[in-house]
Amino acid sequence: MVMSVLEEMRIRSLGVIDDAVVELSPGFTAVTGETGAGKTMVVTSLGLLLGGRADPALVRIGAKNAVVEGRISVPDGASAVLRAEEAGAELDDGVLLISRTVSAEGRSRAHLGGRSVPVGLLAELADDLVAVHGQTDQQGLLKLSRQRQALDRYAGDAVAVPLAKYAGAYRRLRAISTELDEITTRARERAQEAGMLRFGLDEIAAVEPRAGEDVELAAEAERLGHAEALASAATAAHGALAGNPEDPEGIDATTLVAGAHRALEAVRSHDAALGALAGRIGEIGILLGDVAGELAGYADDLDADPLRLAAVEERRAALTALTRKYGEDVGAVLTWAEQGVARLLELDGDDDRLGELTAERDALRAELGGLAQALTDARTEAAERFAAAVTAELASLAMPHARVSFEIRQTEDPEGVEVGGRPVSYGPAGVDEVELLLAPHPGAPPRPIAKGASGGELSRVMLAVEVVFAGTDPVPTYLFDEVDAGVGGKAAVEIGRRLAKLARSAQVVVVTHLPQVAAFADRQLLVEKTNDGSVTRSGVKVLEGEERVRELSRMLAGQEDSETARAHAEELLATARADR
Repeated sequence: MVMSVLEEMRIRSLGVIDDAVVELSPGFTAVTGETGAGKTMVVTSLGLLLGGRADPALVRIGAKNAVVEGRISVPDGASAVLRAEEAGAELDDGVLLISRTVSAEGRSRAHLGGRSVPVGLLAELADDLVAVHGQTDQQGLLKLSRQRQALDRYAGDAVAVPLAKYAGAYRRLRAISTELDEITTRARERAQEAGMLRFGLDEIAAVEPRAGEDVELAAEAERLGHAEALASAATAAHGALAGNPEDPEGIDATTLVAGAHRALEAVRSHDAALGALAGRIGEIGILLGDVAGELAGYADDLDADPLRLAAVEERRAALTALTRKYGEDVGAVLTWAEQGVARLLELDGDDDRLGELTAERDALRAELGGLAQALTDARTEAAERFAAAVTAELASLAMPHARVSFEIRQTEDPEGVEVGGRPVSYGPAGVDEVELLLAPHPGAPPRPIAKGASGGELSRVMLAVEVVFAGTDPVPTYLFDEVDAGVGGKAAVEIGRRLAKLARSAQVVVVTHLPQVAAFADRQLLVEKTNDGSVTRSGVKVLEGEERVRELSRMLAGQEDSETARAHAEELLATARADR
């Protein structure tokens, strides 16, 4: 099966590394070097390439930024390829180029296949490409949540399917519980709101406003308030147009226009143009007559009754009282009333809604209890298989009598869901507390690994867990940093042997200080500083033949030229070759 391979990393201005190239290959690669030489920068660099947090303190003193570039060969059709192509990245003959830049000011940029991408995309690809494990990951394994996640990951669909159903029911229950809490805790506020709505609706109903009524009344009040002036003006205008009966000798517009029309009518037959003018004057006369008639009717109909004016002003005051509270005009008041009725119906329906939600909540709690039980059963079954597999791996890591087991327990909680006939606390991942236990030797009681495992034992437990994962949920590349911490002697040899076995189906890169581990590597890289304390391009090199023997001798005895150390180093290499 073709798998992804991390081929090369170039590191510039990162920590003690000035400019170095780390050439990797399939199989097992060991990265060694003296303490402080910069081996850990290899892990840090890969972490940056895979979307890890950018720390400006990593930038080499005096440099503007640190740059890490990586080459990963990826087979066609891999999910990482599809995701990269969706982001616009291009592959170079099946090779994915990744770049990460961290400035001394803290800014970070990422590039994938020549395209600028969010750093989060690199983290997404990392899930499918590389598993990175360091001492912080060992400490993370001490957390109960991580132990539960490890068990769930191992179980696969057997847990993932019931967990998805449980999570969906849990989210619905949380939403319903939140709504119930809101209804019950805000009951007083909602009752007050309903009371104010009823008061306002009663007040509006008592007045019975009509749409546009305020505009009509304003116009009528204006007219009634100036009735005398309006009547006098209409009468004067009528007299000017049609004459005043009290002044029969007066001249009015209608009489004058009629005289002009008669004068032209007498001669219109002699000139068409003059005849046309006579017609227009006749039209003016008719118009004057109509206007005069309307003015007479207006004056007669004008109501100057002060009682009517008082009634109009009283009605306007009632409407103004409403617009002052519920809207800028009567139309807005009517809109408020319409919305108020709808809201009041909603508030009045809370009692019914409360009953419905309570019934739904109780049904969901019962359903959640059943789903939680199914999830617990799936975890319990998977835990037995997982513990047996890890225990078998520990036997090959110089812990032949160690036994790993899982304790799956629940905490009673009166407010919890009922599982197995008792109420227990629950959360988004179920009701289970999962704890990994270790009995390092016969007769020793199983104890939580946080309390019962030494540093070396914890390292081997973590490696055993990862090896088991490699058989069920593999990734193409594994990077271990100090996985052999606290280990020596025969245990170190067994760790090296097991890493070499893992490398048969995946790329394995190990940063180590143990020669017993490094000897089993297919390839050994040495990181060494120059005289000025930096690691340059020539400071990371592949060790072969005599150079590798000298480095293993240094790691064994601190003396490259010790004959005893050389003999031991050659023996380690021979043992490793025989295993392969």
